[in-house]
Parts: sequence; C-alpha cells; structure tokens
Amino acid sequence: MGSAGLSLWCGGAITVSLIAVTILSFVWTPYSPLKMNMRERLQAPSIEHLLGTDHFGRDVLSMLMVGGQSALKVGIVAVLIGVILGVALGLAAAARGGWFEALAMRTSDLLFAFPVVLLAIMLAAGFGPGSVTSMVAIGIHNVPIFARLTRAGAKTIWAREFVMAAKVNGRGNFYISMVHVLPNVVNILVVQATISFAIAILADAALGYLGLGTQPPVPTWGRMLSDAQSYMAQGPYLAIFPGLTIALAVLGLNLLGDALRDLIDPRSSKGH
Repeated sequence: MGSAGLSLWCGGAITVSLIAVTILSFVWTPYSPLKMNMRERLQAPSIEHLLGTDHFGRDVLSMLMVGGQSALKVGIVAVLIGVILGVALGLAAAARGGWFEALAMRTSDLLFAFPVVLLAIMLAAGFGPGSVTSMVAIGIHNVPIFARLTRAGAKTIWAREFVMAAKVNGRGNFYISMVHVLPNVVNILVVQATISFAIAILADAALGYLGLGTQPPVPTWGRMLSDAQSYMAQGPYLAIFPGLTIALAVLGLNLLGDALRDLIDPRSSKGH
C-alpha cells in the first residue's frame, strides 16, 4: 500500500468514526450533556464517566459527542457557502474575462484579506454571536479560495479543443461552463472542500473558544476548551480530551484531502 493509500485509509477511518459518533449523539449519549450534578463535579475519568465530568458535573464524553454536531453543521454549511458562491464566481470570471474577471479576483482578494475571527466579530456586532455567525464568517472566508481555484482550473479548460468546438457550434458561455468546464474541475474542488472542511472545524473551535460561535447551553469543542482554562490544576483532562478531538478531526480530514489530491493528480506526490 502506497502513502496515498495509507493516508486515505487512516484519514477515512478517523473521519468516518468521528462522523458516526456525532450521528449517534442525535439519538443516544451516555448522559444528558446538559444535566448538571454538582455532587459529581470535576471527577476524573472512571468506569462511570469514561472521560470524567466538568465543573458543573456534566459528563465530558456526552458533551464531546454533542459538540460534534455543531462542528459538523458549521463545517458543512460553511463549505457549501464557499463552494456555491466561489465556484459560481470563478466560472463566471473565466468565462467572461476582461474587466469582470479582474473585478471578481480583486473582490476575492479583498474578502480573503479579512481573517475569519475579524469577520465573525463584525457579524457578531451586527447580528449577535451564534452558530449562524460562525457559518457565515467561515463561509465568506472560503469564497475567494474556491473562486480562485475554480478560475485557474477553468481557464485551462477554456483553452482546450473541445471547448473551442462548442463555441464554434454556437454554445453560450453558461452552457460551456456547466457542461464542459465544471465537470473537469470537480476533482480539484472535492480535494479543496475536504481541506476546507478541516479548516472550518478548526475555525469553529476558535470562534467557540472566543464566545462567538454556538452559544450555551449547547456544548461545543471550542467552548469546552475555554471553560477548561480555569480548572487545569484540578482537571487537566477537561482540556486534553476536547483538544485531542479537534486535532483528530483536523488530522483525519487533512489526511483524506492529501490522499485524494495524490490519487487525482499523481504528479503532486512526486515531490514528497
């Protein structure tokens, strides 16, 4: 098994496992993630509570499972925003060219200049913090990434003979973009979507840590890390387990993205 195959299997196993546990949390968790029990606060991992309890006596494992729901929801929506808007902008820029292409790319540069946290702060100031703020902020940050990637791939396809033939036959820009160009850039978009998903989960955790993401009482991985700061001496596991979960999620998706890139374009792995 080559390195791409190993990355694919490892990344796929980690990602599928985390998604499966998150889906399971919709119907079952060991304890209610919202139920507080002050008599059992800050208990170390044990048979009764596999990952221990927090400062309110809530089961850490149950909170991690439910926290995956927020990460999954924000990641999917944020990537979809980036894909839909970014791909449309990139295809239009490659098809139209000229001033429209220059304007679209400069707009993308402007959007990309704003960090996710700054976008989230601006949105939170106007609409309040929450999961929607995270989704929109991360999604907007993804738009220029997909726009520039789509435009670069589409420009190459527009120079091909079969596209020239379609133009000679009277096909319009929209038809050519949808039928001939988009199917030929889907592969690179899938790879980027996988990597952007990992970045979205990390960004959502950062926004949750800062209090800009999904609000209490719904548990999130980032807020669990934030809450753990005050209890590092009594319960270091409160920071270790959420941190490991975030690291595993990002690692799994990055391995998956790298494997897909190498499988789709074997030339990209020659320099490794």
